[in-house]
Amino acid sequence: MVEQTVVRTRRGAVRGVQAGGVAAFRGIPFAAPPVGALRFQAPRPAEAWDGVREADVFGPPPPQAPLAPPPPMPVPTGPIRHDPTDWLTLNVWTPDPGAAGLPVLVWIHGGAYRMGSSADPGYDGSVLAGTGAVVVTANHRVGIEGYAQLDGAPANRGLLDVVAILRWVREEIAAFGGDPGQVTVFGESAGAGAIAALLVMPAADGLVDRAIAQSVPGTFFAPALARDVSAEIVAPLGLAPTAAALADVPPERLIGALGDLDRRMPTIDRWGLVAHTPTPFSPVVDGEVLPTSPWAGLAAGAGRDVPLIVGHNRDEWRLFLVPGEAISEEMAARAMRAFGPGPGAEERIRAAFPDAGAEELLVVSCSDRMFRMPSVHLAEAHTAGGGRSHLYELTWPTPALDGAFGACHFLDVPLVFGVFDSGLPLQLLGAPPPPEAGEVSAEMQGAWTAFARDGDPGWAPYDGRQLTRVFDVGDRGGVRPYPEEASWKLWADAPPEVLDLR
Repeated sequence: MVEQTVVRTRRGAVRGVQAGGVAAFRGIPFAAPPVGALRFQAPRPAEAWDGVREADVFGPPPPQAPLAPPPPMPVPTGPIRHDPTDWLTLNVWTPDPGAAGLPVLVWIHGGAYRMGSSADPGYDGSVLAGTGAVVVTANHRVGIEGYAQLDGAPANRGLLDVVAILRWVREEIAAFGGDPGQVTVFGESAGAGAIAALLVMPAADGLVDRAIAQSVPGTFFAPALARDVSAEIVAPLGLAPTAAALADVPPERLIGALGDLDRRMPTIDRWGLVAHTPTPFSPVVDGEVLPTSPWAGLAAGAGRDVPLIVGHNRDEWRLFLVPGEAISEEMAARAMRAFGPGPGAEERIRAAFPDAGAEELLVVSCSDRMFRMPSVHLAEAHTAGGGRSHLYELTWPTPALDGAFGACHFLDVPLVFGVFDSGLPLQLLGAPPPPEAGEVSAEMQGAWTAFARDGDPGWAPYDGRQLTRVFDVGDRGGVRPYPEEASWKLWADAPPEVLDLR
C-alpha cells in the first residue's frame, strides 16, 4: 500500500510517498537552477513555493557526457520532472518522518566528474533507510558546467553544489526525522574524490560529522592544467574559456565539443597522465575553494575531527576493460609507464609482480594509481594529521561473465545500497544475484550504518600497522594486515601529486 506523507521545510511543504515502511521524497530543490545569470556561478538558495510541492518524481540530471567506451555506466530511468533547468534537486528516504535523532547518510554519486544522476535506480535509498537511517541523494553539476576552469567563474562549482546540499541537510533534515548533528557523507569514485576535497575545504567546515570515501580517485588538477583543458574543449567552437563567452552556448553544443576532445585526448602529451584517463575533469586546487590537495591538507591537520572510512576494491580497473579483449604485452607496458610510480616504473612493477601476465600488470598499474593507493594514502594522511581513519578493501569477486570483472570498480555501490536489479548492478551481479552478494552486502551495510550511528564501523582504526577490514565471504573476509603489500611498497613514498601541465 502506498501512502502520501507531507513534510514542511523552510521553503515550503513537500508531499512524498510511503511504501514498505519507508517514506520517499524526490526532486526537492536545494538550490536555484544554475541557468541564465547563475550559469557557471556558485549555487544560490532555491526559491520558496506556496502550497504543497509534489515530491514523487526525481528532478532531471544536469548536462553531462557519458563515457563512450564500454561497459556502459548507469543511465537514469523512471519518472523525472520535465522542467529541464531544475537540475539541483535532492531526494530523501526516511523510515519515520515523525522521528527525531536518526543518523543521516548523504550520498555523493560518482561518474568521472562528468556524468551521474541521483535518479539512477541503483541509488535508491529504500533498503538503507530500512536499517534505521535517513538517506539523502542529490544531483550536482558535473563536466563543463561543474568543473571547467573558466575566467569569471568560481572553480569547482560541482563541489560548491555539494556544500549547498550539506547546508540544506543541516537546515532541513530534522523535519524528516534526521539528526542534523549526525551527518555522514558517503560516496564512490568521483563522489569519493569530492568527499576527500570536502575534508579540506573551508566552505564545508562544520557540515560533515563523519565521512566514507569509496575508491578515491588520485587526480586533482592545478589551475593551469584545468584551464588548458577548458581552452582545448572550446577552441574548435571559436570560443574562449570564459563564463561570459559560454553563458549562452547550449549545453548540448559544449557536450559535443567534449566528445570531440575525448577522441583527441590520447594525443595531448602535455597533459601527462590525464591523457590516458577517461576524463579531462577533476577538482582544481585553486587556492580558494580548494586550498590544497586532500592528502597535503589532511596530513597538516585539516578534517582531523571527522572520522573517516576509506578503502577500495581489489580489481578496480577491470570495470574499464573490454570483455574478451586480449591485453598485449605492449598495452601492459604502456600502462605501467603511464600510471606507474615515477621513473623506472615498468621495471619496478614487473619486479614486484614477477608471475603476473600482461592483463594483471595493466590492471594493477591502473588500479593502484587511480584508486587503490590514493585511498590508502588518504587514510595515512588523515591519521598523520591527528584524525581517525578505518581502512577497508572489497575482495569478493562477482561471478558475472565468468569472473571477468573480479572485485571491480563500482561493485561496492550495489552492495552498500542493497540494490541489484537494474543498470550496471544487474550487469555486474546477474539475475538472480548469487547468495554471496547478499552476504557481503549485509556486512557492508552493517558497517556503514553503524559508523553513521555511533562512529564505530566494527574494526580498529588505521595506526600505521595498516589493519584492514576485508569484505569477502567466509574466511576470506575479516580484519587483517593490508592485503596489497606489494603495491603499497611501490607507492609508499609517492602520495598523489597535484597534476599540472608538463
